Amino acid sequence: MNKILIIDDDEELCELVSEYLTVEGFTIESVNDGQSGLDRALSGDYDMVILDVMLPKMNGFDVLRNLREQSKLPVIMLTARGDDMERIVGLEIGADDYLPKPFNPRELAARLRAILRRSEPVLDESGAGEKLDIDGIQVSAASRIATCDGVELNLTSVEFELLSELLREAGKIIKKDDLSERVLERKLSPFDRSLDMHISNLRKKLGVRADGSERIKTIRSVGYIYTLV
Repeated sequence: MNKILIIDDDEELCELVSEYLTVEGFTIESVNDGQSGLDRALSGDYDMVILDVMLPKMNGFDVLRNLREQSKLPVIMLTARGDDMERIVGLEIGADDYLPKPFNPRELAARLRAILRRSEPVLDESGAGEKLDIDGIQVSAASRIATCDGVELNLTSVEFELLSELLREAGKIIKKDDLSERVLERKLSPFDRSLDMHISNLRKKLGVRADGSERIKTIRSVGYIYTLV
């Protein structure tokens, strides 16, 4: 049973969400300020965090920044409806997904399950798990560790899955809609920038090759390609 931590100062919302998600099979705990939330999130006792932006003692962005310095724990942020900046900043810092308030608890449960599926090791029939080794980048699905030129990349669960998908089809264009459905498990809406933000973060972590060429290129109005040299 997956254990979820809710960090939100709205006690009534925490109670309502906890009741719904408990029925859905999750174990839920909640805290109502940022500092306590960060301490609990770093305890290693949880599979995922639901994090609000506006919090007493430490806001959600600072909680996420501090958490990402030490942990890959998946995080879904709760943002103000219509506030693009909150969504963009959250994804830039390392949130795995976001959900605008007010939200449908059923959608929250679906997003949680999608992120948790992405966070689990993928083993093949031999139990060894898929391994990719392309262009100096090595990816192990079993350990969920990715390295570039021997240096471990500190990837979120979304970034790890994006890199794996791009490497599996290295040299081929993947349409944005296809990439979104495979990795985020949802169709892209017209103004949904989440996939672009995750790709941007992944690019920064991979860096460019020694000759200055980009590893991941945007094919305008189509999608993305992991380039081969």
